[in-house]
Amino acid sequence: MHNPTLGRVCTLCVIEAHDHGMLLEGGDLGEILLPTRYVTEGLKSGDEIEVFLYTDSEDRIVATTDRPLVMAEEFASLKVIDTNNIGAFLDWGLPKHLLLPFREQRQRVREGQQVLVYVRVDHVSARLVASAKIDKFLAETAPMDVLDGSKVELIIAGQSDLGTNVIVDHNYWGLIHQSVSNVPRRGTRCSGYVARIRDNGLADITLQPPGYKRVSGATEQLTEALAQANDGFLPIHDKSPPEEIMACLGMSKKIFKQALGTLYRERRVRITAKGIQLLDSDSNR
Repeated sequence: MHNPTLGRVCTLCVIEAHDHGMLLEGGDLGEILLPTRYVTEGLKSGDEIEVFLYTDSEDRIVATTDRPLVMAEEFASLKVIDTNNIGAFLDWGLPKHLLLPFREQRQRVREGQQVLVYVRVDHVSARLVASAKIDKFLAETAPMDVLDGSKVELIIAGQSDLGTNVIVDHNYWGLIHQSVSNVPRRGTRCSGYVARIRDNGLADITLQPPGYKRVSGATEQLTEALAQANDGFLPIHDKSPPEEIMACLGMSKKIFKQALGTLYRERRVRITAKGIQLLDSDSNR
């Protein structure tokens, strides 16, 4: 068993039954209560169970089989449920709301507002808290081992003069340039790709796989060529020599096959031994 960490999911062993649930072996954290409402039928001593660890209203570490919207050392956009004289409380998917202290707010937040925050363990109180001062938890540049074309997880953070700033893999900043359209709204989680790592380590991010624009353009080009051909037919297909494809369309065989595959999946063409046939828009063959 790996030593469990507050604010993370871990697998713990059941020690014994308790008046209020089950006691779990928590390593350096000691015995941890899994409250009765999370105890499944048949759970017994010696069994292992996957749980999330957080602190209850009395600051005791407890386990839950529920999953929060965000865990420690991660970022998320959360809704403000309430405010009082110590800060704001955020809905993170668990019964006890997550505290965003005043000192960790960039500006005062109000009930109903969505706030982009980082979750961490406060080393003074040993509680899980949120911080809206996200810059101090993010690197400006990508790690040395990140490669161009890598698939990454993004959180949309907001606009800048150059485009849209994004949090990449809960670790570093990236930029989606303003030429990219249909960028999701702030706080949205989505997948993306590293377009390139600049010489200064800054990461350019795209929402589509590398080569997507090239294939998209080739798909349009192939569709237009078919539409202009006699009877919507071209005497080339995926088995044609690269030289024939280049002579006919001016594109490589690799790009041609990707474009053809797109049209075929969309049921816009029929592939035969003699070539490819453009289908009517209402045809399913």
